[in-house]
Amino acid sequence: MAPKITAPRGTQDFLPPQTLRWQEAESRIHQLARRYGYGEVRTPIFEATELFVRGVGETTDIVEKEMYTFVDKGGRGMTLRPEFTAPVMRAAIEQNLFASGPQRLYYLGPIFRYERPQKGRYRQSHQFGIECTGFAGPEADVEVMALAMHLFRSYGIAVRLELNSIGDAHCRPGYRDALLAHFRPHLQRLSVDSQRRLERNPLRLLDSKAAEDQALLDSAPAFESYLCDACGEHFEAVKRYLDRIAVPYNVNPRIVRGLDYYTRTVFEFVSDALGAQSTVCAGGRYDELIKSLGGPDVPAVGFALGLERLLLTIEAAHPEPAAERTGIQLVALGEQPKEVLVTLAALLRYSLSVPIFMDYDDRKLLAQLKIADRNLARYALIVGSDEVAAGQAVLRDLNERTDRRIALGADLVEHLGKVAC
Repeated sequence: MAPKITAPRGTQDFLPPQTLRWQEAESRIHQLARRYGYGEVRTPIFEATELFVRGVGETTDIVEKEMYTFVDKGGRGMTLRPEFTAPVMRAAIEQNLFASGPQRLYYLGPIFRYERPQKGRYRQSHQFGIECTGFAGPEADVEVMALAMHLFRSYGIAVRLELNSIGDAHCRPGYRDALLAHFRPHLQRLSVDSQRRLERNPLRLLDSKAAEDQALLDSAPAFESYLCDACGEHFEAVKRYLDRIAVPYNVNPRIVRGLDYYTRTVFEFVSDALGAQSTVCAGGRYDELIKSLGGPDVPAVGFALGLERLLLTIEAAHPEPAAERTGIQLVALGEQPKEVLVTLAALLRYSLSVPIFMDYDDRKLLAQLKIADRNLARYALIVGSDEVAAGQAVLRDLNERTDRRIALGADLVEHLGKVAC
């Protein structure tokens, strides 16, 4: 026997009925995004490596450690998409979308990162995200946060909005100097990664999860006190709008995000449902990104939300109830009944909106009813040789376990539609 081939480490298969949960979440996301005026964008799964080096940042964990990069047959460096924002902006620039004004775009699809697999975090995972471009004011920041909160509230999930501002090119140098003054005297106490990053990008230290860094991070200066007037006014307006639309938040100076393109507003939505791995959605403003990728000087703000993490949070917050039965299992007891029901199955699948199941093997009634239970069918339509001769079928209610006879006539489809739909 040939050895069994398994899925690569850090990936997973989704099979029925689990895929029904994914379909429901994706359908809800599409509807919500359209309600807010966003249109879907789909980009290639692989892009030029340079896009992520320039867009995400050379010193980020994504670029330094996590990208799946390869050289194609033409000698070009390519990378499997580790995040969506840079590809979406690349597509918008290439297709000249910004020439027609502000854009509201959303995406839904897989990303790839080489990292240690853990619950809710995989080497191939899936993201939903929003990109709102062309608006420099705080109203756009609040819009994208409100959309994320709307999704969580639609599921009845309790989340907290953690909010911060990391300023812009005008005020960040002063804060950078303050961080250097804080960390340099304690360089040897920092983790290896933080020691390496301190001079290149000290803001990255605030995102560190290393245990040896935490005491120094707790005493690090907060960015809010270093904001320039324009960034301070922007941040105050964001908070004021959030108050007006009843979205509660907590100002958290440790929120900086792990990507270099963020400016001003950064945020995370966190939930206690998953314990320590609590971030379920994160984002912020990235006003310099589009220009850095060769596009026009267009401001932007958005978020990314992991679907695996969202579905785990939904399960933790609301244990899934027993699945409801739906649809009809056609049960043929013999060759002649099979011919009748194969024809009927095709007609029902065109006419009704419920699942129509049929097993084509020669099985006894009990075995076919077990298959109906496995399919979670609501009804079984049973036809044997006697039923064909009498022009009838037995309709069994699989919840009530009761039978009744119905005619195999011209009104059968209409009758089943009234019963099963």
